[in-house]
Amino acid sequence: MALIKTLVCLANSRKLSGRCVAGMVDDDSREWVRPVSSRPKGEVSDRERKYEDGTDPNVLDIISVPLIRPQPNDFQSENWLLDPACYWKKNGRLGWRGLLSLEQQPSALWVNGFSTYHGNDDRLPIEEAVTLSDSLKLIRITNLRLQVHLPGAAFGDQKRVLRAHFSYAGHEYILRVTDPVYEQAYLAKPEGMYELGESFFTVSLGEPYEGYVYKLVAAIIERAKIQAGSRR
Repeated sequence: MALIKTLVCLANSRKLSGRCVAGMVDDDSREWVRPVSSRPKGEVSDRERKYEDGTDPNVLDIISVPLIRPQPNDFQSENWLLDPACYWKKNGRLGWRGLLSLEQQPSALWVNGFSTYHGNDDRLPIEEAVTLSDSLKLIRITNLRLQVHLPGAAFGDQKRVLRAHFSYAGHEYILRVTDPVYEQAYLAKPEGMYELGESFFTVSLGEPYEGYVYKLVAAIIERAKIQAGSRR
């Protein structure tokens, strides 16, 4: 029998052929939950995350998710195996005031000092990652720029990439964005920098790749875009 957890959806980001969905339990615990499938990388398929009416969960939806059991995987301690036989249920929406109550204030985004060519403090070695106790953070940012660029242009790769430039707790970060809503909106724009107002980020540690784990902006939540009339 499935265990139902009611979550504030704080990420529905791109991952392989599916999505990475994560949220905090809708109570005072601030417990993170990342529903995962039984696939090797845990990505959630379109069918597995749908509401009964066929729509997809949005960030800030308050959703009931049927789960089978905890399924932590090294630093991804928040993972729970989802029940693929059951629909998810939308119960409402969270507003800015409610989001403020969930804000986390870590002293850093895990371990700093490891960067890619186009990023900054955007990855860490696997041997560092496996010592961590979590893989999700919800932080508030006031100085945010989004960069649309072609990092592989010199090698004939014309695919655009979206990165977030921001400072947090005295550190300058440049992280890849995997929020599909913002990717769709900004990758259609010309190359350049775009400034955003006050926002929340859900930052996630992704799957290990070639010896490293990457810090990803899994969701961007702009204050200016939160609709009035949300639950709280």
